[in-house]
Amino acid sequence: MSEHDPTTARGVQLSNIEHEWTLEEVAQIAAPSMELSDESTALDAQAAAGPIPGPLPMPVPLPQPLPLPRRSVSGRYRSGSTPFELELRVDVDRTRPTRRVSGDFYQIAGGTKMYFGSFVVHAPTLSVTPTLVTITGLGQYTWNASAPRIRIAIPRVLILQPPAAATVQFFTLSWSPGATYVCNFESPYFRTVILETDRVADVPTPVFSSYNTASLPSPGPARSLTVVDAFAEAGIQVQVSAGSGGVPADEGASWSDAELHASMVRHFSLWREEPQFRVWELVAQLHDLGPGLLGIMFDQQGRHRQGCAVFHSGLGGATADRLRLQLFTYVHELGHCFNMMHSWQKSLAIPAGVDRPRSMSWMNYPWGYPDGQAAFWSNFPFQFDDGELVHLRHAYRNNIIMGGANFRVGAGLQHPEKFELPMEDKSGLRLEISASDSYLLGEPVTVTLRLTATDPRVETVHPYLNPEAGLVHIAIAKPGGEIVGYEPMILHCVLGERLALTQEANSLQETVYIGYGADGLYFRHAGIYELRAVYDALDGSQIVSNILRLRVRNPVTTEDEQLTELLFGDEQGTLFYLRGSDSETLRSGNQALDTVLERYGDHPMAAYARLVKGVNASRDFKIVTNDPTPKIEMRKADHAESLKLLSPVVKAGAEQTKLDSQSIEYATMRLADVQRKQGDDRGAQATEGALKKRRGRAVSV
Repeated sequence: MSEHDPTTARGVQLSNIEHEWTLEEVAQIAAPSMELSDESTALDAQAAAGPIPGPLPMPVPLPQPLPLPRRSVSGRYRSGSTPFELELRVDVDRTRPTRRVSGDFYQIAGGTKMYFGSFVVHAPTLSVTPTLVTITGLGQYTWNASAPRIRIAIPRVLILQPPAAATVQFFTLSWSPGATYVCNFESPYFRTVILETDRVADVPTPVFSSYNTASLPSPGPARSLTVVDAFAEAGIQVQVSAGSGGVPADEGASWSDAELHASMVRHFSLWREEPQFRVWELVAQLHDLGPGLLGIMFDQQGRHRQGCAVFHSGLGGATADRLRLQLFTYVHELGHCFNMMHSWQKSLAIPAGVDRPRSMSWMNYPWGYPDGQAAFWSNFPFQFDDGELVHLRHAYRNNIIMGGANFRVGAGLQHPEKFELPMEDKSGLRLEISASDSYLLGEPVTVTLRLTATDPRVETVHPYLNPEAGLVHIAIAKPGGEIVGYEPMILHCVLGERLALTQEANSLQETVYIGYGADGLYFRHAGIYELRAVYDALDGSQIVSNILRLRVRNPVTTEDEQLTELLFGDEQGTLFYLRGSDSETLRSGNQALDTVLERYGDHPMAAYARLVKGVNASRDFKIVTNDPTPKIEMRKADHAESLKLLSPVVKAGAEQTKLDSQSIEYATMRLADVQRKQGDDRGAQATEGALKKRRGRAVSV
């Protein structure tokens, strides 16, 4: 048997309980109740021997012993073994048991401990007696286990006794014995996570503390729920970090995605670029996208899922419905950090789940519920659904721990049929996807999505065409035939806005950068790519777009090759996605863009670098730091540098650059804003006038 397999490893030492439970020890557990029974039997025997001489005593009623309840056995157990340590999770009783057991193995070597692998038993057999619980089953492992069968024995002790240890034995498929571990009871919680919550000072007081679920109609028991309580009910212990606190801020400052990630790296005292059950939640007032953005799980760069934020411009207030929405959003965003997707997107996970748009879960959207928002709230029990409960308690460690597996565990699309045209479409909506015919390898790839009402009876739609909101999905067929789903770097949890359509304005469109996302660069190789998009309509319809074919070309000239090398990289892709950043983690990417401008400033591709650097220079960039106390460091906008970079982009326009029209429009509006801040109102008006003319030409075409 292998010494490198914890299910068969020899030399496994037991914890401080150095033996397995014997039948005699199990019997001893019941000794108190047996003694009560023996005492009663002795009195009965004395009465049968005959009357006692003397006056007849008054009968004395005997107290009836109250049966003592026994402890639940569910919770977290841990061995003290070498060379492997086992963290065991037993989930067979207590609140909402999923009837599963799972565990993580850690390899001990000298003074170090490293994660080895995980297992879960999804359908164990339970044998329960008054004094013993035995759990047997076949486990699923993250490695090829030599002894995959498991038998767990846990004595059932009285409530006044300390919790008993769990004896875990592993067996081969033919029931040959493998390793044995004795795991002491550690906690009634299945996992423990440390949460640091920081509030920016411009968030009006009072900030969210708790919500009484009896304040508005809802099922389930009435209770006062905090964020910590919500996860505790799911079996997850959330410990609030001592580092949690307030952050001074200027009044009215909004936050960009780039600033959020940079602030997490600089300020979150527990942050590490490694897997750990530690997470940061920033409570801020406003995002750059406005009050329609309620929350965001922004950390999909490097190690994913370590940070999220909520915004009180759309959440604030002290009424019952506002407090309910605050609790919901706080828990929802943290749920994403545990690698849980929206209820209606489970099929896009790896491995693929089943979409549950009717789920009464923290991970659904109340406003997106098929029967309407009021129906959701009146039936929402303030809990995760059963499938999410299994994930929280028993997912393999790397699939749940912050900084482990990427959000959605990769972008491979297990169900490409989601992108097939429906057999019947009575939605009254049409979705179109378009782009340039070809891109140079390394060039940022953008697509334009256009939604049109083809039936005048369609009066409202949701306006979210960017995949960041989770309501539009894009499939990409690579040149080799592999189909993947585009996953954005940032996940925006938006308010349920609706857009009214008219006969004069019956469509909306948006251009989206999809060259880089949660899984890195999507167009790594030259060749023909096919793209198709799906829009999740308000009534649940899935509107499937046309198939877009675009070509990624290999560089031809030496100059093209050098530009490809400078533009092609994860840091550059992140900068294109964020439209610039001051983050120290993106220093190499910024240096590459600087080189593009220095050496190849006349090349049409240089417009991409000018746009990114110009937009970033046009804005104040703030980072939350912790040196030595929490504060916001602000880099003021460099208007002169922004003018120098954006002016040639706007002047050249789409005709002389590779930029799409929406990017040109964005650069034009930024330029006008910078001109106005420098006191050049006439120049700003001229820039805006040119933009109106350009829009007019686009409409006439």
